[in-house]
Parts: sequence; structure tokens; C-alpha cells
Amino acid sequence: MPEGHTLHRLARIHRDRFVGAPVRVSSPQGRFTDGARLVDGRVLERSEAVGKHLLHYYDTDVIVHVHLGIYGTFTEQRVPMEPPRGQVRMRMTGDHVGTDLRGPTACEVVDESAVAALFARLGPDPLRADADPERAWTRISKSATPIGALLMDQKVLAGVGNVYRAEVLFRHGVHPLRPGRRLTQAEWDAMWVDLVELMTVGVSAGGIVVVRPEHDHGDPAYVEGKPRTYVYRRTGRACRVCGAAVAQSVLQGRNLFWCPGCQQD
Repeated sequence: MPEGHTLHRLARIHRDRFVGAPVRVSSPQGRFTDGARLVDGRVLERSEAVGKHLLHYYDTDVIVHVHLGIYGTFTEQRVPMEPPRGQVRMRMTGDHVGTDLRGPTACEVVDESAVAALFARLGPDPLRADADPERAWTRISKSATPIGALLMDQKVLAGVGNVYRAEVLFRHGVHPLRPGRRLTQAEWDAMWVDLVELMTVGVSAGGIVVVRPEHDHGDPAYVEGKPRTYVYRRTGRACRVCGAAVAQSVLQGRNLFWCPGCQQD
């Protein structure tokens, strides 16, 4: 599933390419026909993200909410666009560029009250200027749940997925199974600052860059073309810092990666 930096990057791209002008919106697949009709030809006034959610605000007080889920993707092409291929849930076309949305978990028209409810149920987003990390700390500091699970709980912290979870815990030497209430506030504050910096880089780079320059060598990335990671999808390989074999287990249905040498409980 795309992590929060991907949605913020999309929000920025759509802001640059569509905001401030009328946008043609259709649903070639047919599953968003009624929603597309409400915004087709209207001016897109704002594009923003919160956590793993994308929001398009139109001049009629109508908001389109998109959650990509596991399979959702946006693909772009120049205008005039080719005929839609595959299951295109939503097609947006501007003066020069268009984009097709395929496979999202959600693509729906909502109102301000629904957006307010969305923000209320999400934890602070490290990529938003209005985020309050104390909200997350209040929950973490009282919880017996492992910090590795809390970081993935969107009600605690919005936008962090499995890669950022594994990597920020490694970077701060925190074992993923340590209960949240055993984390110190100094550790949390440092992790929050790091997440803000790392995810901001992710928005600009279009990828998750987490390995410090002095460690960016040795084994290649887990997928060709991606930046290296410290522990994510490196099970059994030597830690880039201490040489211990990277460990793996499952926590709440998601793969968990850590270094037994650098992240001792």
C-alpha cells in the first residue's frame, strides 16, 4: 500500500497541473459516474493529502476523496489522451495533462462534515504543517501495544506504512516489540522529527530514502531501482551497521523487520 509521502506527492502534482482551472472528469469504468457528473467542468480549487487519503476540493463545495488502498494508481499522459484502457475509475483532464485512476479502495464524493470526520479519526500526519505530535505521544505513552504496531495504526499516526515503520525504528535503535509506554518522550520526539524529514524527502524524491550516506553501499536494494533500506525486506542479510543478520516476524498480519544487534529491547 502506498505510504503517506506518495499521496502528498500526488496532491502536489495535481495542485500544480489542475488547480485553478476547470477540469473534465469522467468515469470510463462507470463506477464513479454520478460523482464525476457533479464535478465535471468545475474548477478544482485545492488538492491536499492527509495520511493515505487524497482530497480534491471543487468550487461547488464538492470534495472528491480517494484512498488508493493496495492496488490504486494514477497514471498521466499528455492531452489529447488515448482512449481509456483497463478499469479506469476516474479520468481527469486539464488543458495539457490528464490522469487516470485505477483500482482505488475509495473514490467518492463527500462533504465537509465527512472530511472533518476523516481528520478526527486520523492521528497526526508528519507531512502536514498543522500536525500535533503530542496527540500521538499521548496515545503511545499510555499503551502496552508494541511500538511497531502503534506506528502503523492510522488512528495514532497518519501516513506511516511498513517501510517507514521498519526504518525509523532502526534509525533510532528501538525494538519494534517494545511496548509504547516504555518509549521515552525524547525517543518519540526524535523519531517524529526524523519522520518529518524522511517523508518530506520522500515527497520530493518520489521514493523512500532512509539510508544515511555513510551506509549507502553493499547489498543492493530489495527491488532494482529503489533506494537501499536498512532492514525492510532484508531478512537474513547482514545489517549495514553492525553486521548482525536482519530478523523478520509477523505483527498484526504485517511483516516486521529489525536488527537484533542495533535494536535490542
